[in-house]
Amino acid sequence: MILTNILRILLTKSFKPFVFDSNYENKMDFKNLQNLGLYVHIPFCKSICDFCPYCKVKYNKCTAVAYKEALLKEIDLACKNMSKKKIATSLYFGGGTPALMIDELHEIIQKINEHFIIQEGIGVELHPSNINDEVLRKLKSQGVTMISVGIQSFNKGCLRKLGRDYDSFKEKLQLVHQYGFEVIDADLIFGIPGQDKEILKNDIITAFESGATQISTYPFIDFTFANNKYKPLSHKQKKKMLKYLNNVCEDLGVDRTSVWTFAKKNTDKYSSITRDTFLGFGVSATTLLKDSFKINTFSIEQYIKRVDGNNLPTSLTLNFTKRQRAVYYLFWSAYSLKISKSNFEDIIGIPMDKMFGKWFWLAGKFGIIIDEGDYYYLTEKAAIIYHYIEQIYTTQYIDKMWNISREIAFPEEIILK
Repeated sequence: MILTNILRILLTKSFKPFVFDSNYENKMDFKNLQNLGLYVHIPFCKSICDFCPYCKVKYNKCTAVAYKEALLKEIDLACKNMSKKKIATSLYFGGGTPALMIDELHEIIQKINEHFIIQEGIGVELHPSNINDEVLRKLKSQGVTMISVGIQSFNKGCLRKLGRDYDSFKEKLQLVHQYGFEVIDADLIFGIPGQDKEILKNDIITAFESGATQISTYPFIDFTFANNKYKPLSHKQKKKMLKYLNNVCEDLGVDRTSVWTFAKKNTDKYSSITRDTFLGFGVSATTLLKDSFKINTFSIEQYIKRVDGNNLPTSLTLNFTKRQRAVYYLFWSAYSLKISKSNFEDIIGIPMDKMFGKWFWLAGKFGIIIDEGDYYYLTEKAAIIYHYIEQIYTTQYIDKMWNISREIAFPEEIILK
């Protein structure tokens, strides 16, 4: 907590915390934004995994139908002032388990296509238990090009620690591969109690051998509101596992594409978060605009009610100071291990080196970054530092935000120090 407070104060040059409040305009100003991503949240699951912190409920057909109608309306409300279609980089469906609304996804994609031109494809998260020929055929016919499978681990002992059952994960991943999706991401978790280097290595090799073009490897983080029976490995142990993970992927000849993702050479990437700006639709979805960050309500009932009243379901809004927006950009760009100077200037309106030149000079001296033309590239040393800071950020900021939002549909204010 002390570390993030110090970094926030030093980088923003202010003691002012991040303040999210309930005041907002009933519109989205995104028509002039570049590199705009789209995200749709489907909050339904067959069962609730102990470790999962995301906004989700058990699937109910009637609720899902009502939710779909509200979702279609929210998209229209957000886009009501558009005079023509807007170019978007990509569209991602997350959850929850989007496949539980497989027949409704077609309508949602059609609605998105009424307002946007998707350039880099459509991605969908899948739970292994939902993978079968019928689902994959429908996703293909709906224009889906990228699949992310929530494997977490191929080891039955590790899965039990996460509160999950094994469901022929290797065979399910192979089936996805047979359908020829352009990108196949396998989500893995490291730092699970009882997990050792050999188990992690086997997970990585099995994922790639079974057809994954990319693996996303996230550290096990124990959210305060999760129902975990087991605690993650220590920070020191997770740091060692991340270094080992990187070494294994180097030996396999795959590229490190972010702090926690690795992809086969010459393949496209699955990433729903590394966008300069994005629009989020559905409960708990977030939106990042030029000068603000917005969060939708976590309550499905209140989400539907709000949208039925012709109001956007925004729960909280953070209006950035210029330096806060700059720090936010740097933080999430750093995750992809490269920071674009030109993109920074386009969004912030000030050259990066003018605002943070001394910091980047110092980082270069310590071997944290390499300056190459338009980009600052982060080194392996920087990836380890980021890995540590991101976990602190998650437990200090995201945990608090999501925990309050789970309990209160429309909080008056949340202050993140």
